[in-house]
Amino acid sequence: MPDTLTFKPVTEKTVGDFEKLFGAKGGPNWCWCMAFRATPEEIRNSKSPERRKQILARVSGKVPIGILAYEQGEPVGWVSLAPKDTFRKLGGVEDTDKVWSITCLFIPRARRGQGMANRLIAGAIAYAKKRKARLLEAYPVDPDSPSYRHMGFVPAFERAGFTETGREGTRRHVMQLSL
Repeated sequence: MPDTLTFKPVTEKTVGDFEKLFGAKGGPNWCWCMAFRATPEEIRNSKSPERRKQILARVSGKVPIGILAYEQGEPVGWVSLAPKDTFRKLGGVEDTDKVWSITCLFIPRARRGQGMANRLIAGAIAYAKKRKARLLEAYPVDPDSPSYRHMGFVPAFERAGFTETGREGTRRHVMQLSL
């Protein structure tokens, strides 16, 4: 059965769908995927409304922030996917030329447990390849981790062909896929 998901980058054209997904009940509207993007100045203004403005400013400035998954025209998932140099220090490779990073997967509660993470990761791989990335890096945790679960789980990235290259902190694994 063919996959029914389509993927689009968050741009000024799709930013309304991004806001809809994040603003829905259970959406990550406390963070707006700024945790690993915020500058020291932005961190000082780290409440949700400011984070929303910060991420929207990046979209307006044409800075890549990620991709949305759609099913039948509705946004049903999110991958924070961008060139690594658009994030603060994440660990992993230091040479960031053509390296892209996955820092968050968001799946609405009603769609969890249906293989969506695998589909989002596959979409991220295809998109990064299309953008000429040479390496894709992710920072998932073990399934029993009490925190950083939004970064995905190690087994899902292993299924997609990523290999572990190190650790960042006590919970996050650094995993890479050559493209």
